[in-house]
Amino acid sequence: MGTEGDSFPLMEVNTSDPEASEPWDYVLVAERRGRRATGQAHRQLQFLEELKRKGFRYKIMEDREKVFFGIRAESRIFDLYRTLLMEPEGPGTRTQPAGPAPIPASTRIRIVNFVLNNTTAAGDTLDDLVKSGVFETRFVLHKGQDDLRKEWAQWRRVLRPQPIDNIRDYFGEKVALYFAWLGWYTYMLVPAAAVGLLVFLSGFALFNASQISKEICEAHDILLCPRGDHSRRYQQLSDTCTFAKLTHLFDNEGTVVFAIFMALWATVFLEIWKRQRARVVLHWDLYGWDEDQEEMALQLINRRDYQLRLHQHSYLRSSVILILSVLMICLMIGMAHLLVVYRVLAAALFNSALLFQEEQVTTAVVVTGALFHYVVILIMTKVNKCVALKLCDFEKPRTFSERESKFTTKFFTLQFFAHFSSLIYIAFILGRINGHPGKSVRLAGLWKLEECHLSGCMMDLFLQMAIIMGLKQTLSNCAEYLGPWLAHKCRLMRFKLGRASGDPELRDVQHNYLLNPVNTFSLFDEFMEMMIQYGFTTIFVAAFPLAPLLALISNLVEIRLDAIKMVRLQRRLVPRKAKDIGTWLQVLETIGVLAVIANGMVIAFTSEFIPRVVYKYHYGPCRLGAQPAVDCLTGYVNHSLSVFYTKDFQDPVQAEGSENVTECRYRDYRDARDYSLSEQFWVLLAIRLLFLILFEHVALCIKLIAAWFVPDVPQSVKNKVLEEKYRALRDKMCSSSKSTDV
Repeated sequence: MGTEGDSFPLMEVNTSDPEASEPWDYVLVAERRGRRATGQAHRQLQFLEELKRKGFRYKIMEDREKVFFGIRAESRIFDLYRTLLMEPEGPGTRTQPAGPAPIPASTRIRIVNFVLNNTTAAGDTLDDLVKSGVFETRFVLHKGQDDLRKEWAQWRRVLRPQPIDNIRDYFGEKVALYFAWLGWYTYMLVPAAAVGLLVFLSGFALFNASQISKEICEAHDILLCPRGDHSRRYQQLSDTCTFAKLTHLFDNEGTVVFAIFMALWATVFLEIWKRQRARVVLHWDLYGWDEDQEEMALQLINRRDYQLRLHQHSYLRSSVILILSVLMICLMIGMAHLLVVYRVLAAALFNSALLFQEEQVTTAVVVTGALFHYVVILIMTKVNKCVALKLCDFEKPRTFSERESKFTTKFFTLQFFAHFSSLIYIAFILGRINGHPGKSVRLAGLWKLEECHLSGCMMDLFLQMAIIMGLKQTLSNCAEYLGPWLAHKCRLMRFKLGRASGDPELRDVQHNYLLNPVNTFSLFDEFMEMMIQYGFTTIFVAAFPLAPLLALISNLVEIRLDAIKMVRLQRRLVPRKAKDIGTWLQVLETIGVLAVIANGMVIAFTSEFIPRVVYKYHYGPCRLGAQPAVDCLTGYVNHSLSVFYTKDFQDPVQAEGSENVTECRYRDYRDARDYSLSEQFWVLLAIRLLFLILFEHVALCIKLIAAWFVPDVPQSVKNKVLEEKYRALRDKMCSSSKSTDV
């Protein structure tokens, strides 16, 4: 509830009282015991008298524990702003209405909020008085929300359209644009979820028909080398049959098509959202609204000797912020290394404690590692928010909106690395720096680094995505609803047991006080949650095609959950004016570009798509032409496994049954003589890099073409703006010609 550049200040004093039946605009709360303390009541009255001199009316209401100060601005207090408020905010003519138009409720609250936050009594602002305990809190009363309760804040309305105009009238443009964007995002997830589910289910059609799965399931005579310190026996390749079939569900030819589709989807989603926003903003008469211009006008109305505060830039401050940001990013990357250490130590612990069978240790490590990472995310979210706030304060932004924009950029950057660092490690590092059997890379010289799953690293990435996204959606939604609901119920029970009032006016104020408090970050946190979800939905979606489906289900719940929370469980948010979603649009565009790069790298380096294609046309039976009687991937499994001779183990005792086995196989492309990287490895690496370059360029070109093909602003909106400008010029010309004739 800090001072905001899009609020309206007060300049002159009006003294007429409003009608007694009119509700209070704002309520201040203080402890009843605190009023008896030396100076507390005096400072409260000083502030209230200052408000009275500015044209406010207040009333003191008490119960057994709290003192409530109802505050309302008289009707004449807004006369000074009538011209500014009732002036059309679009590009149309600027004509004054015949009579005074009523002040919208959201605008009225913004005016009162600005005045309260800019009123000083004995050098103390309201924020200073709240921090020093003179007032406990302040809030806006809920009033006139019955329509939103019936049409919006109910679970049975989950599939109904949202009343965006009603949301705007009650909560302001900022909140309304958030729900308009969230509704459009949810609507656009339907085709993405359908295609992702189709790609996933297409794997079931080939569940038993895949040549690679057949070869793995029939490979009873191929032994895999012991994997890590927790596995000290040779394992038949056929034991991985089930996981090989499961991996084919999301690592198939449709993965590439789906990744390109999601790149196109992300672009179309943003471009059509820009068109939707333009229509909504024109409908609200905010198309020509300029935040900086309004902020300057309001400051001049508030104080005629106001001096313009110019934009400032300090290379020293920027350098310090950059260095601190890089250090924090390094800390996020260090959290990923901490996950590596945990997975290595957990594997040794699970094996030594005999908690799992040897073949279950890898799966247990992956699952518990994802849970560990989720806990780290929760902790680092609080740390990142504090760091981002400190960096913003150090940068000294000019206005509240500029501060919010800078904070958004910094906080999202830190959150991105906190959420996706472990996925980057699993997708591109896990199992690639481990060496080979007989010469393994060890952590601190003691513990062998973790290997990928027996069926490949795509299974690890799939499980990590599924667990983190599933937990974040389910647990976050449950905590987001149950937390405020339980807190409100507990406060309500204590209130009923203690100090229920028979006065209807006081009872209404008490009811609003018992609702959960809101702050500056209430709406910001909702946006951040959706941005992270959008990242999971697009980045690494090639490894988890069910991500859009989970996001769709989550959003259907999220919309009504937020509605119920804002209307029924929380105090009323102070409305804010806006004509777009601000910096979040640049965040969405950045995520779209990162998604193209990440999915291209997943297909090129993590999945088996490139090795399968290269084998099919370069090494396999179809290299000289298609043969109808033979599957082109016949022999791929044997080709993709390198040979290791057991006599070369540095510690043969570690491998059970080594006296009966002369060779074993492992996933890599190495020469059997000296275990150096083979020719096939370098051929594959070159083709992977070539595919990555081609994929990214094709996907980015598709994004650019789609962005060009779908204009940001509909022609109808452009024509409407053009007609308004033309009408304004015609009216001015007619007025000028009449005055000339006179």
